[in-house]
Amino acid sequence: MCKSPIAPGYHPNILITGCSSGIGFSAAKLLHQRGYNVVATVRKPQDTLTLQQLGITTTELDLTDSKSITAAVEFTLEHFNGQLDALFNNASYGQPGAVEDLSRDVLQQQFETNVFGTQELTNLVIAQMRKQGHGRIIYNSSVLGLVSMAYRGAYNASKYAIEGLADTLRLELYDTDIHISLIEPGPITSKFRANAFIKYQQNIEKEKSAHKATYNAMEQRLTKQGPAAPFTLPPEAVVTKLIHAIESKRPKIRYYVTFPTYLFATLKRLLPHRCLDWVLIQISAAENK
Repeated sequence: MCKSPIAPGYHPNILITGCSSGIGFSAAKLLHQRGYNVVATVRKPQDTLTLQQLGITTTELDLTDSKSITAAVEFTLEHFNGQLDALFNNASYGQPGAVEDLSRDVLQQQFETNVFGTQELTNLVIAQMRKQGHGRIIYNSSVLGLVSMAYRGAYNASKYAIEGLADTLRLELYDTDIHISLIEPGPITSKFRANAFIKYQQNIEKEKSAHKATYNAMEQRLTKQGPAAPFTLPPEAVVTKLIHAIESKRPKIRYYVTFPTYLFATLKRLLPHRCLDWVLIQISAAENK
């Protein structure tokens, strides 16, 4: 039976990464309102003001920089007097582009943030949780950690990697009271597409690509105002799952968020591989018309 870190009258201490906007900002705000003691990380100094105005403690964190990661963990543990009950690994970004157009450097950049930095941070937190004897670690993965969509190869791969690391950690920590959960959202209202478009502009040479026509359509989707996909939910839908992962005596291994995640998880179990490929190809073709 899993223990809960929450006792009557106790306010859990949580570190949340990627809190400038979207899911991370919503998680920091709602958990703070719920009585949690929150340290929210941001990459840019200017992103601290709104969080601080809400009474939320912030610290800067660049997941591509080991010194920044160490400093953020040290700040957090000092702020919480050495007690950290939960970590929500939320910070990540998406690099659009056909796999054949992704350079080694671009792939490495994607993994530095979404995988290497995230796991380096997590390992430091695990060391503290072993000392105190308990903890909850929640990774914000994606439906794209379950199935792959075209023109999202770098992001797909990074989320598959996170899924593999989380699943392995769960096995390695089975005899501790440190519990690992994955949240797997589909489309969520956030700045994800806007940030992805910036990375696309920086790193993809459209004019030299065999996928130029598709990129023209993809640009329209990435810059579209409002939801670009059906069944889009607000970030609070993810926070609801996060709260369960922290507070439940038996946290789930995986939490699906949005209809597409439930659908694709089911199709992956039921369909032959080529049939699932056909479905995913049709969806990609429809969104890039």
